[in-house]
Amino acid sequence: MTDTILPILQEASRAILDIYADEASFNTEMKGDSSPLTEADKRANQIICEALSDLFPGIPVISEETKQAAYAERAGYTNFFLVDPLDGTREFIKRNGEFTINIAYLEGHRPVGGYVFVPCTGLAYVAEYGGGAFRIESDGVKTELRSQAFRLTDPGLNVVASRSHRDSMTDKIISGLREPVIVSTGSSLKFLLIAEGKANFYPRLAPTMEWDTAAAQCILEEAGGSLLQFDNLLPLVYNKPDLLNPHFIAIGAMLDPESLVDLLRTL
Repeated sequence: MTDTILPILQEASRAILDIYADEASFNTEMKGDSSPLTEADKRANQIICEALSDLFPGIPVISEETKQAAYAERAGYTNFFLVDPLDGTREFIKRNGEFTINIAYLEGHRPVGGYVFVPCTGLAYVAEYGGGAFRIESDGVKTELRSQAFRLTDPGLNVVASRSHRDSMTDKIISGLREPVIVSTGSSLKFLLIAEGKANFYPRLAPTMEWDTAAAQCILEEAGGSLLQFDNLLPLVYNKPDLLNPHFIAIGAMLDPESLVDLLRTL
């Protein structure tokens, strides 16, 4: 699907950047969950959802900015798209460039296609199940992604932390590592750092939704990493009755999983 979805991402990116260039056009409002919504979210959502419906008729789309179907209907989805038209709206409003567009294609409860675009750099990150993960430059040059092999007991691990969401339990986990180096960024860029081998470990004990993680999970897994539920260390699954994700840990190619189990037992 990459060749079909990449132009959709690029069109949505152009719309987002048009608004990003003019702060007066943000038209920011607050949603019911107190998260912000801008004109860029709305415009990108319209572009993506209309394009997916036209190009993949019959495949449902679950998007952050579209009213969700009841679970009684969603439970019958055998394949579907998960969309976050502007992941990192807070970063967009802060104008720090750390926001992405996320489209995932899922079969059953797992993502088998992941497509992430970074408007401010023009970089695309893509993966399809069994086909590897790649970064695509604005000129079309592709680079395969491989997460870095590491041991959790290694000193100086690069640990990803959110700019906008941080809590005491996350800090406690980080304190159990040896001389960690904190890397802060927004949106699904956190997962991409691990997929590229630029970071090793990302604990997330704050709320996220399925559309925040599905595309990046596919990319991370195809790059040799994992996105695991905090409580049972199994991969995240999707199209649950509640679209809220459990707490999770994203990791690169960790060589000592027993160390992760030991660390979590201390909490």
